[in-house]
Amino acid sequence: MNIGILSTGFYLPNSYITGEEIAREAGIPREIVEGKMGIKKKPVPGENDHTCEMGIKAARTAIKKAGIDPLEIDLIIYIGEEYKEYPLWTAGIKMQEELGAANAWAFDAALRCGTAVMALKVAKNMMMADPGINTVLLAGGYRNGDFIRYKNPRTRFMYNLGAGGGAIILKKGICKNLLYETEIITDGSFSEDVVVVAGGTKNPMTPEALQQGLYQLDVLDPEGMKRRLEQKSMDNFLNVIRRSVRKSGFSEEEIGYAALLHMKKSAHDYVLKEMGLPAEASIYLEDYGHIGQFDQILSLELAEKAGRLQDGEIAVLVSAGIGYAWGAATIRWGEC
Repeated sequence: MNIGILSTGFYLPNSYITGEEIAREAGIPREIVEGKMGIKKKPVPGENDHTCEMGIKAARTAIKKAGIDPLEIDLIIYIGEEYKEYPLWTAGIKMQEELGAANAWAFDAALRCGTAVMALKVAKNMMMADPGINTVLLAGGYRNGDFIRYKNPRTRFMYNLGAGGGAIILKKGICKNLLYETEIITDGSFSEDVVVVAGGTKNPMTPEALQQGLYQLDVLDPEGMKRRLEQKSMDNFLNVIRRSVRKSGFSEEEIGYAALLHMKKSAHDYVLKEMGLPAEASIYLEDYGHIGQFDQILSLELAEKAGRLQDGEIAVLVSAGIGYAWGAATIRWGEC
């Protein structure tokens, strides 16, 4: 049964922060931010750039590109962040209402920055199992950069967190941008390394917690995490890519494009080198930073506009999320 990507959509705020500004605020050399971290600039949310709202804007673009009526959508999976307009709120249902998708039902999914890749697997499996689910919208927004304090060196690897929204529409029975197999690895030994200390049931939000900045992201054991994660992360990136491609019936040599999340430049180059891919087989998102689970959608759109995706080309969408999770999904681009 063919399930393909009918269209994608993306939304970016108009406001940006530059690598030079980040360096100044963090008190580190500009060359470190731009060269090593790979951040020349990244979008930051404007006054009306709320999380679910950015996803709604991206979804409208995807629906328009697909040329479909929102009433054709059978299911909406919100793939944006849990940090959104309201706590304890199902954003997918709000999205359904705003888009006029009255015939759909909706739910929220979460795997941090691995959510989009994970949701592709969930959506495909649901479409294959349920004859009543033929068109699925995956959409959401991201602005976790709000949780970053540049003067905290423990979170330096997250200085790239930006803002934006993305959307993918999947359609059953089309022979276009075919979605094949997805591979995911999770490792719970890192589950409490990166947290927002206050605001949950363990440490409720208090005036003192606000004053101490405990509402922001922090790394509780930075040296230990770095030591345990460094090589394991690279190995798991390669493992999910290779397993996804092989499960899809292709060889590594057939990969033509890798839609990688934004990470430090040396890690990006390492993954491409290990996969035997040239630099042109990916786009380094140094002008966007890391827009969470939407990096893969952005990379696909940029590659398509740049003419780097040809009909029949095998592309791999690669993600990683705090917790820790790694994921990869394989698609064959273009018309069959």
